[in-house]
Amino acid sequence: MAERAARRCCLGWDFSTQQVKVVAVDAELSVFYEDSVHFDRDLVEFGTQGGVHVHKDGLTVTSPVLMWVQALDVILEKMKASGFDFSQVLALSGAGQQHGSVYWKTGAGQVLTRLSPDLPLREQLQACFSISDCPVWMDSSTAAQCRQLEAAVGGARALSRLTGSRAYERFTGNQIAKIYQQNPEAYSHTERISLVSSFAASLFLGSYSPVDYSDGSGMNLLQIHDKVWSQACLGACAPRLEEKLGRPVPSCSVVGAISSYFVQRYGFPPGCKVVAFTGDNPASLAGMRLEEGDIAVSLGTSDTLFLWLQDPTPALEGHIFCNPVDPQHYMALLCFKNGSLMREKIRDESTSGSWGEFSKALRSTAMGNGGNLGFYFDVMEITPEIIGRHRFSAENHEVPAFPRDVEVRALIEGQLMAKKIHAEALGYRVMPKTKILATGGASHNRDILQVLADVFGAPVYVIDTTNSACVGSAYRAFHGLAAGTVVPFAEIVKLAPNPRLVATPTPGASQVYEALLQRYAMLEQRILSQTRGPPE
Repeated sequence: MAERAARRCCLGWDFSTQQVKVVAVDAELSVFYEDSVHFDRDLVEFGTQGGVHVHKDGLTVTSPVLMWVQALDVILEKMKASGFDFSQVLALSGAGQQHGSVYWKTGAGQVLTRLSPDLPLREQLQACFSISDCPVWMDSSTAAQCRQLEAAVGGARALSRLTGSRAYERFTGNQIAKIYQQNPEAYSHTERISLVSSFAASLFLGSYSPVDYSDGSGMNLLQIHDKVWSQACLGACAPRLEEKLGRPVPSCSVVGAISSYFVQRYGFPPGCKVVAFTGDNPASLAGMRLEEGDIAVSLGTSDTLFLWLQDPTPALEGHIFCNPVDPQHYMALLCFKNGSLMREKIRDESTSGSWGEFSKALRSTAMGNGGNLGFYFDVMEITPEIIGRHRFSAENHEVPAFPRDVEVRALIEGQLMAKKIHAEALGYRVMPKTKILATGGASHNRDILQVLADVFGAPVYVIDTTNSACVGSAYRAFHGLAAGTVVPFAEIVKLAPNPRLVATPTPGASQVYEALLQRYAMLEQRILSQTRGPPE
């Protein structure tokens, strides 16, 4: 252990919903240490389930801020006990669950600067927060505040153009507005509001860390093109908010040197740099090493798309964030609720529960499925807002059922065409150098990945994304050390393991899917207009 611990390294942290995790990555970009503290299991005194408290209304969801503080105490003591050599840490960065917020009480900033190395953080910070249970991304209690914010700026579309997203209940600005309206005394006693990411960075700095552009894009408050707080949005949420948030910074900024507390208590070198922490989704983009034109497709319980964009066109669905590794570019996030559970249902109904037969059905049907198209939304979809199953023949007539093999291909082609259509609606375009990185459970199915390559017209790769937010944070720490805005991120991570090619587009696929994608988009609008009237 001693020999391995002597490597010069950067640490990557992840303050996620259910745990705090850390990895150490050496100069060759190899992960040589990892550890975690699981909230429900290791910090039972906080009484969380899944790392959170769900309140009686079923809408309000919070986490105790001191649980996050104590988790950092515990994990650092575990590292110390294992013989980890903190003196070799050049820099650290981290990720936090997006949208969550922390409320520092007046006077807390002074406490942070005067921490005693003889005591754990929790003991010294327990009186430092004006809100003890912090709202997190699972909270959906701010519908009224969302309506107020959109009304203040001229509607949902105007807010999306300004901040990258329409008003979402979990987004931080709306959470702050609710606290100001319902608990004005606590708000007035708050001197600083942090995101979970900048809160964690503040612990390491021993002073308030700024919010970074990328995580700041998930607040409904940051003008994503100008990268400044929107005065209209701030004013709609709460008074004196700008001074409580501080000025945002580029995500690759070195925000300072590590606090003397960590130097004296654990042996970090005084010159260890803290690079701005960001959100878990942006950190994952860094961990997957996406480049311009690339797309990551996570095929899990819900399906998520990560896109690298140069010229975004914000819409009513999806999210545009500032890019965490290139301040001139953007990233987009699209979520589709009907993911693996829908695929499993069709597998059970059409192929007797066999993935082997499911794959055989994909192989036995032609690209384009003879013009048959399907929409499969057993739960209300996010992108677009449709529920139900809708099948269309090549003549665009709605039909009640398909043959079993046709049903399987209609599902997979439909799911993947929807992803391409909605990605392009946000400004995404496939480029000659585009790579598609596939992750999640369905990324093990080569036949699904072949359809993905055919629909998008780009090669599909797989990559190990275990701990992608943590590893991405360590990569970002190296990037910040190298004066991030000057040195391309791709140059920093060129030693990292390469993704593995698993599928390339079938010749002729682009011609087949070009017309099919147009039909799919037209039929989607037809279904939407039937269920909620014509689109805006």
